[in-house]
Amino acid sequence: MLLLFVVHVYGADSVCYGTMSQGALKNAVQLPADGINFKTYSTVARWLGRTYLHSTVNDIVTAAYAQLAERDPKAKWMYGETGKRDGGPFSPHRTHQNGLSVDLFVPVVNQQGESDYLPTSAWNRYGYDIEFDKAGKYEDWRIDFERLAALILALDDAAKQRGVSISRVIFEPVYHQRLFATKRGAELQRKVSFMKTSAWVKHDEHIHVDFAVVCKSLNQYQRP
Repeated sequence: MLLLFVVHVYGADSVCYGTMSQGALKNAVQLPADGINFKTYSTVARWLGRTYLHSTVNDIVTAAYAQLAERDPKAKWMYGETGKRDGGPFSPHRTHQNGLSVDLFVPVVNQQGESDYLPTSAWNRYGYDIEFDKAGKYEDWRIDFERLAALILALDDAAKQRGVSISRVIFEPVYHQRLFATKRGAELQRKVSFMKTSAWVKHDEHIHVDFAVVCKSLNQYQRP
């Protein structure tokens, strides 16, 4: 059995301030560029500093990927944007300001039925301009709802192990019933809260996950 132990080694734990839509962050960490079963959506965007987050959330995401590597070694995962090193406004997002929000691209299978990465490049805004149809299909790829349910539950498990929780998941409502019809769909509905309405931009190629971590008041934040 493959055993993966994930810890962050960045020094002091992160401190978040304010809210996800009006906040800041200290001692942020950056998600790894890649791992045994995952990779970043863009090395350029990562280099530009768009994948920083709270150290606890970093540990949750990487621990979830490690759990999935043991249970489903053939699956491929890709994460998207998280936030800036010091938090604060993060265009074009309305949230992602205090290190507690992460975008994770949906797992997909290709025409051969194999787990695959979505094609991300500058031409499709590093994946964010990809549009799935109502059946969850985009060109040669389709959303793997079974694996998506497993991903969210792995995040929930890793969060609870660290004394926190998922506050909400944003995913296009048209796909909710497909997700809840999976083998672990009932468990997913019981454990995780989903936003029931559409967000201001379509969330079909990725899910947005917010974590409930106790933050200090924004008034206590002192800019570096």
